[in-house]
Amino acid sequence: MNTKRSFASDNNSGIHPRILHAIQETNQGHCIAYGDDSFTQRAVKKCREHFGEQIEVYFVFTGTGANVLGIRAALQSYESAICSSVAHLDLDECAAPENFSGCKLLTIPTEDGKLYPKDILPLLSLRGDEHHAQPRLISITQSTELGTVYTREELRTLADFAHANELYLHVDGARLSNAAAALDASLKEITADVGVDILSFGGTKNGMMIGEAVIFFNKRIARNFKYIRKQGMQLASKMRFISAQFEAFLTDDLWLQNARHANSMARLLAEELKKIPLCTITQSVDANAVFITLPRIVLDRIQKEYFFYIVDEEKPVARIMTSFDTQEQDVHDFIHVMKNAIGK
Repeated sequence: MNTKRSFASDNNSGIHPRILHAIQETNQGHCIAYGDDSFTQRAVKKCREHFGEQIEVYFVFTGTGANVLGIRAALQSYESAICSSVAHLDLDECAAPENFSGCKLLTIPTEDGKLYPKDILPLLSLRGDEHHAQPRLISITQSTELGTVYTREELRTLADFAHANELYLHVDGARLSNAAAALDASLKEITADVGVDILSFGGTKNGMMIGEAVIFFNKRIARNFKYIRKQGMQLASKMRFISAQFEAFLTDDLWLQNARHANSMARLLAEELKKIPLCTITQSVDANAVFITLPRIVLDRIQKEYFFYIVDEEKPVARIMTSFDTQEQDVHDFIHVMKNAIGK
């Protein structure tokens, strides 16, 4: 097995030892299935400590499941969700939102991965026309697919705009921990406190093995979610093994330590990349992703040593990501390979 740490995705990383230990400790005897257990109760309590006492929390298997079912709970089949043109929801979930919710996705082109009220406003002209899917929800990603981070002010502005126009605000928080670390904010300060309605809260990109949480700040939307989760094939029988991970993840700021480290490795990587001829960083390095342009022949040479994704074949643009377990030496080794590839 190749034990070299890659820069392709934080999904490629392993499990944090404290998370793995929590799973092992949970594997004792029998336990009531489907979430009616003490582990899940404690995990929900931990979520409420971080996001607020008034939330509703449901654990699921995957980020796609969290996104799709959260939106399904909020929308009727004749309604639509507005998202960025680079949103995971639209590009990387194999049309699951449309398939399982029946709703339509309306995408907006974006240079930095972010949505702004001025860009969304024109789509609201579709309201009331029976020939068009009716806009009902804005879905954003924090941090975005381009590695940028919404500020608290930007989030509050979006939420206020959404609610003033009878829209819900959904956040795909697969990397919410990295965004919070970048903003030096608590999880609550960038969700409940700014007016988010629904959150997909991820941990698998930040040290967990499996599992995501759908968190409802607007509890009216959650009214029938237990049925939606079951029908959506996301109800775990041995839920305690997901729940135990969240309890460990949210204890003693493990989520924050992991995210801060991943972000710091991205900043180190960016600083080293700035010194390399021909290499240009294309996006603000806010969290744990660095987007670069290099001649394609150079990228091909580097990929013989390290796998990473080319996200724009035309320019070309590569995405380089750091993880909770990325080490400084990993960064220096990667830079060394890049310099050799340029020098050939």
